[in-house]
Amino acid sequence: MIFKETSNKKLPTIILLHGGGLSFWSLQSIVEQLQSEFHVVTPIIDGHGEDGDEEFISIQNSAGKLIDYIDTNYNGKVFAISGLSIGAQITIEVLSQRADITQYAILESALVYPIKGTAIMTVPTYKLFYGLVKRRWFSKLQAKSLCVPADMFEQYYQDSLKISKQSLINITLSNGNYNLKSSITNTKSKILIIVGENEIGIMRKSAQRLREAIKDSELYIAPAMKHGEMSLVYPKKYAELVKLFFGKCS
Repeated sequence: MIFKETSNKKLPTIILLHGGGLSFWSLQSIVEQLQSEFHVVTPIIDGHGEDGDEEFISIQNSAGKLIDYIDTNYNGKVFAISGLSIGAQITIEVLSQRADITQYAILESALVYPIKGTAIMTVPTYKLFYGLVKRRWFSKLQAKSLCVPADMFEQYYQDSLKISKQSLINITLSNGNYNLKSSITNTKSKILIIVGENEIGIMRKSAQRLREAIKDSELYIAPAMKHGEMSLVYPKKYAELVKLFFGKCS
């Protein structure tokens, strides 16, 4: 896991975790909106982009690395942690393991129900079609499904060339098999849950489950938006929503 960060470490620290198949570059517009008020850290999750040589093992493994980083660099607690998709699952895992590791957390498009048959379908499918990931036309279809803006496509495509077959399989298995732990109810963090109104049913169901499991959490349903669209396509709105949440809870 590689950690990018803005320069002013005297400001409150926010950690932003990207989604699967993306990297820190997908968060740069949000960083620009936040960096005058916060010290922003954008980790590159194992197996992605510049960290493509480091095999992605699991959500739990990534959460452990993030906890170690926070313990080493911030005395065990930061102002906020935010994650999209698998980044949100990693955030949830961190919160489940350490109840007081952050004052705030933002969970966008987090899947917390295991998808039946993930292992049976994923491994043979990704072994068979791994070569498609390297094809530009296929990458364009994937980017569109992930709501990656057109001006980010080239970076997305170049990073897709770096991901290993095993990392891709592990990411998909870990994402599809993730189940919410009962220990999430112990978190002392103030939580904002974001889900797109036009996301598939299991994603909206996951958001409701998080809302019910985490006491006093807040659920925001992004009108007419798909998976990850809030932060990827509307970073200014995302930053405004997050700062409004901080203000309401302070």
